Amino acid sequence: MVEHRMVNVNGVRLHLAEQGEGPLVVLLHGFPESWRSWRHQFGPLAEAGFRVVAPDQRGYGRSDHPADVEAYSILHLVGDVVGLIRALGEEQAYVVGHDWGAPVAWHTALLRPDLVLGVAGLSVPPPFRGKEPPLAAMDKAFGGRFYWNYFNRPGVADAEFARDPRTGLRKFVYAASGDAPGPVKQPLVDPERGWLAAMRDPETLPEWFTEDDLDALTESFSGGFTGALNWYRNLDRNWELTAPWAGAVVTSPALYVYGERDLVPAFPGTPELIERLPGLMPGLRRPPLELAGCGHWTQQERPAEVTAALLDFLRDCQSR
Repeated sequence: MVEHRMVNVNGVRLHLAEQGEGPLVVLLHGFPESWRSWRHQFGPLAEAGFRVVAPDQRGYGRSDHPADVEAYSILHLVGDVVGLIRALGEEQAYVVGHDWGAPVAWHTALLRPDLVLGVAGLSVPPPFRGKEPPLAAMDKAFGGRFYWNYFNRPGVADAEFARDPRTGLRKFVYAASGDAPGPVKQPLVDPERGWLAAMRDPETLPEWFTEDDLDALTESFSGGFTGALNWYRNLDRNWELTAPWAGAVVTSPALYVYGERDLVPAFPGTPELIERLPGLMPGLRRPPLELAGCGHWTQQERPAEVTAALLDFLRDCQSR
């Protein structure tokens, strides 16, 4: 049974869900999600002999939402994972992340490999620091219309999501899923209309995302969206802060999983990076796993396949 509690980490209170006993597995959600994005993985991983913990990361759900934008840098987020491992009384952990949780997981392995028994990323591939700040690069490539740039307009996306959170989240989840029709496109935003206005509002939700799931997700954003959006407002600052690790690679045992119809692996330069990963990542346990027909929400859209891949990876790490 999943249990809930609060822990103090690095000056913030984090809400976490946990189940099971054994080696620690930390599951990190993305945007716009919560610990519940891992609801299908808790039982199987716990039954397989692991202690499974999924926090609401800072700025999300019942965890603290610091007011300072700079409190959401990648160093703060990695610090939360390191502090969480310690607060749980553990010395090491397996770290798994989806969407924004993936860069946090990858950077935890990059910056603190002594703590990471294995790292898995879903949707977002391992970090390879570019030659220029990411917001500037996307601004040049798409004339300021890439969603990262839109999210960096103070208060704008915050207000758009907050106007009708339930409808906005329903449209967003559907639009980024493998169920949405049409080709996968770059996530560009009309700066006058906003992002959600252009998204189709589905008549029915996909089978894997119920009305109860939508209710729970909506409730998790009752405190607003600013904390979650502040993660994006640190993209260029993260580029500056990680300069000492330019050229460094993740050496921990690693797994990368992504959906065939996920918009993130289609970002400029990402398909080429995915092809090169086996040669770039010394700890990659298998070639990147592509899930046919799957969209962005990997562990929710394809729970059985993702759980099986994670269990195979964890057992492989334990056997070595």
